[in-house]
Amino acid sequence: MYVMKAIVGKQPINAELVLGGISCIFWTLTLQTSVKYVLLTLRADNKGEGGIFSLYTLVKRLKFKWLIIPTIIGGSALLADGIITPSISVSSAVEGLRYFNASIDTVPIVIMILTVLFIIQQFGTGIVGRFFGPIMFIWFLMLGVLGVMSLGHHPEILKAVNPYYAYELLAKHPGGFWLLGAVFLCTTGAEGLYSDMGHCGRKNIRISWIFVKVMLLLNYFGQGAWLIAHQGEGLNDRNPFYSVMPDSFRWIGLIIATMAAVVASQALISASFTLINEAMRLNFWPRVRTKFPSDLKGQIYIPSINWLLYVCCIGVVLYFKESANMEAAYGLTINFDMLMTSTLLVFYMYLKKYRIELIILFILVYGTIEFSFLVANFSKFIHGGYVSFLISAVMIMIMWSWYHARKIRNRFVEFVKLKDYMNLLRDLSHDFSIPKYSTHLVYLTSANNFDEIEAKTIYSILQKQPKRADVYWFVHVDTLYEPYTMEYKVTELMKGNIIRIDFRLGFRVEPRINFMFRRVVEDLVKNFEVDITSRYESLGRKNLIGDFRFVVMEKFLSYENDLPFDEKIIMDIYFFLKQFSLSEERAFGLDTSSVTVEKIPMVVSPIREINLKRVR
Repeated sequence: MYVMKAIVGKQPINAELVLGGISCIFWTLTLQTSVKYVLLTLRADNKGEGGIFSLYTLVKRLKFKWLIIPTIIGGSALLADGIITPSISVSSAVEGLRYFNASIDTVPIVIMILTVLFIIQQFGTGIVGRFFGPIMFIWFLMLGVLGVMSLGHHPEILKAVNPYYAYELLAKHPGGFWLLGAVFLCTTGAEGLYSDMGHCGRKNIRISWIFVKVMLLLNYFGQGAWLIAHQGEGLNDRNPFYSVMPDSFRWIGLIIATMAAVVASQALISASFTLINEAMRLNFWPRVRTKFPSDLKGQIYIPSINWLLYVCCIGVVLYFKESANMEAAYGLTINFDMLMTSTLLVFYMYLKKYRIELIILFILVYGTIEFSFLVANFSKFIHGGYVSFLISAVMIMIMWSWYHARKIRNRFVEFVKLKDYMNLLRDLSHDFSIPKYSTHLVYLTSANNFDEIEAKTIYSILQKQPKRADVYWFVHVDTLYEPYTMEYKVTELMKGNIIRIDFRLGFRVEPRINFMFRRVVEDLVKNFEVDITSRYESLGRKNLIGDFRFVVMEKFLSYENDLPFDEKIIMDIYFFLKQFSLSEERAFGLDTSSVTVEKIPMVVSPIREINLKRVR
């Protein structure tokens, strides 16, 4: 809807510009979208899931720690793109109303459509999604038919398939190279295509792309034919996309275009939800409330992200007002995302033992293409690109701070051998001079080894307030780099007294530990592996179930820290963000009526010396 308009801009239409622009579009869609993404990148799936975080989990085993940098940059850039895409797509479609009333203010209409779109997210897109397929089929079919109708007037536009015209535009046309920033707009959806692979499936995408690409190219060539017929003129606020439509059809075309823009926006919103959900599981993002509004695979709704995207989209619309102004903000960040994906893809190809010649060819071809686009896109920075750049920078700061703060926190965690305390726990369990705290006492532990436990947990049980229980349970949740795994393992450390449960959950599985723990206990009871009957004599005679209590450790940054300046800033950002994230008990899906939260001062870097003197 806006690519050819952006390429022509305000300069007079001429054959060199039109043929070169169409040629660039043809080869960009072929090399960038078809070859790189549809043929190559879609192979890099993690159990059917796509996107830069899934790609990162595949290459993480190579043990190159710096790969976290392109991963965070790429994920942040895609989130920024998720803000600009709905704004520019809906604005471009609605601006077609100016063919009927040149003075109409489209901003309120765009805001109304975006408001409805974001409101319906909480109900799930299952019902609306049933219409997406037919709408998109009608949309692309319309593009192809309109393109063929216009193409018939100037079929010579088809010679733009020759890459020579692209070369002529970029190398010889005045300012031709910088038009790559406008050409790039035709492929910005390729990264979203990869991110949505888990929703659509690789085979479906590849088959659909054949039809989609043909229809897109027919329409681009049709727009080129219309432009050839108007050489020497300026666009004067006309859009070639709407101009190829017959006057009698333009109302219908406007409606279909608006519906298609909503679908395109929905795809980016869904991709943003998926991206944040994966980021939380990989500890790149604060834990926030996540909903699953339907039983469809991949249906995720994150309220905080939904309304954050909404506010940002409205802000973009009010700030730029016109889709032509948004074009400057659009493309720069997604260019970074594509470069980061290419970087990780090189390591994936190395991991899968691709021939070294193919890897080098990939680096040379796509390094040249994407760096050329990046240089051209940087010309947009002062004209609005700084908006998406700032959004990406904020996202990068959040992801990097959250990830790095976790590394700093790990220095605070001290593990001890559980075997050194098992006899003491058994004695405490039978010490009737201490009031019973709970029949079953459950602690969440981050210890990966079953024979270890946090020193703070032992301190909580034995010293902070001696907690006598009949059975001590230690629950560990291991988030895997696979999307939908749900497994558990039970280890009985001391017969009938100390039990450990290890959950192995995929990064897309919601950790409903309260529910999962109950299911595990039911299985253990069914197999006569554990007795959960109340140990109180009066209640046990009635075969009543004993009480369970979870204890969650919540850390806060102690004043007794002497951190370097950079780490102090990171930890300050971390605890600021933590105010807006889910509490530990809610993040793990624990029933708040049976949870005790204990505050623990976190001393990461103790103060070594203080000049304290005793006065006699």
